[in-house]
Amino acid sequence: MGKRKRVAEINNLSTHTVSKETTNGTSAIKKAKYENQSSITLQIITGTYDRVLHGITATVVFKQHDTAGNDPNVEFADTFLFNAHGSAIRCLALSPPSKSDKVILASGSSDQTINLYHISARQLSKRRGGKSLVPSLAGRTIVENPKNRELGSLRHHAASINALKFPTRSKLLSTADDSTIGIARTRDWTVLSSIKVPIPKAHGRPSGDTAPRGGTPAGVNDFAIHPSLKLMLSVSKGERCMRLWNLVTGKKAGVLNFEKALLQAVGQGRWGKGEGFKVEWNSHGEEFVVGFENGAVVYGLDSKPRGVIITSPPSKIHQIHYIDVDVNESGNVSVLAVSTEDGRVVFFSTTVHGVPNEPSEIPIFAAIGQIGREIEGPGSRVKDFEYLKAAGDQRALVASFIVTSGSDGTIGVWNLDLRARLEKLQLSDHAAGASGGVNGKRDKPVVSGTVPEVGRLLSKYETGNRITCLKAFIMADTNDEEDVNGPIPSADMKTNGGIMSDESLDSSA
Repeated sequence: MGKRKRVAEINNLSTHTVSKETTNGTSAIKKAKYENQSSITLQIITGTYDRVLHGITATVVFKQHDTAGNDPNVEFADTFLFNAHGSAIRCLALSPPSKSDKVILASGSSDQTINLYHISARQLSKRRGGKSLVPSLAGRTIVENPKNRELGSLRHHAASINALKFPTRSKLLSTADDSTIGIARTRDWTVLSSIKVPIPKAHGRPSGDTAPRGGTPAGVNDFAIHPSLKLMLSVSKGERCMRLWNLVTGKKAGVLNFEKALLQAVGQGRWGKGEGFKVEWNSHGEEFVVGFENGAVVYGLDSKPRGVIITSPPSKIHQIHYIDVDVNESGNVSVLAVSTEDGRVVFFSTTVHGVPNEPSEIPIFAAIGQIGREIEGPGSRVKDFEYLKAAGDQRALVASFIVTSGSDGTIGVWNLDLRARLEKLQLSDHAAGASGGVNGKRDKPVVSGTVPEVGRLLSKYETGNRITCLKAFIMADTNDEEDVNGPIPSADMKTNGGIMSDESLDSSA
């Protein structure tokens, strides 16, 4: 009996040792596999016609020792799905991250409500023993973050919400079809001020489909805040002009009318609405752009048009953003990106390749690149897009991303590289000047067939919902102590008083 017992103990010990060695070997293989990979996680948030607020993470996995030049793999996972509003979601806004890695998400809808959420800016481990955190019957990976939660809602507007902006983490600005621009404090969500925008008169202008029968179109389409937080631009329905606001006093500072020749240059003829639907400053505050249905106009600080932007072939414009591209170590270049009806995102330089337009004598800025043409067949319209620039050690993996969203529910993640293209254009521009070219004249605009592709599609994701708007940011690593999105603006940033301060003030023009 004693001999049998000792043999059994030896067998059990050897079996346990082998099992332990096997387990350690498997763990070592998995550890080595993940050590040879680096990844960047993107948090993507979409608003839809179906009243759904959809959160998705896209993890871009790079292989460190891949010498074949293969594109990185992209792994998508659903993070949240909120039935946010009672009607279609029209706009989204993200605040700068806090010290606790939380981002405030604001969503505006045609149900006159602004919903607020806390979104975690730090990654959550997607795997627990190789399984997703939440079971799914649809075959999709679901990684639910318990830190994503709802904060509440604001109801200080009496019409559909058109635009939301976070100039700093401490303030939220909103505008709606009730012709008001509201300023709310994020500390306690108190509405500090409400700027009343004049309602246009109906003389000499058709009412259009944006107003009830017998009424006039009214409401602010969009607004843009200067980086100094002292000035604001707004464009409204039924007005062929833009308004300049003094944010220190909360009063109107001026009105700039769109001239007839300027409207014709951007495709707004006699029967066009002539109203701007988008407006945005560049990051340096040296120029701004006003977007129309089929084109855009770039203005300088003197409020004079510097040039117009028209896509070739002509297409309706849905979204406009200024993006900063690092050309060299000394600085960056502002590039204007527009999304179109035919499924492209086209990039324009407002400093290179401008030529005069004969009918209006206004320069036309040429396209320096585009993405979207490499997809076979007609592409879905790009309703919105977001430019994400890598920071820190991530720049060794990729320069930047473009996240696009189509009205058919498709999200595209693109690897964008505009640096080489801009360096080539700058070198050719200097060479033309050194060769004795005519002053003020540059090359002709790039035609449609020769506009180069400056990005590669990494992966697509079908959401199953009709997307109206999109926001995205690069998430911080789980073990990083600093945020990869750069320095965090202070919530107590000084704004020299006025309506951007923490004191309540009602203003009207």
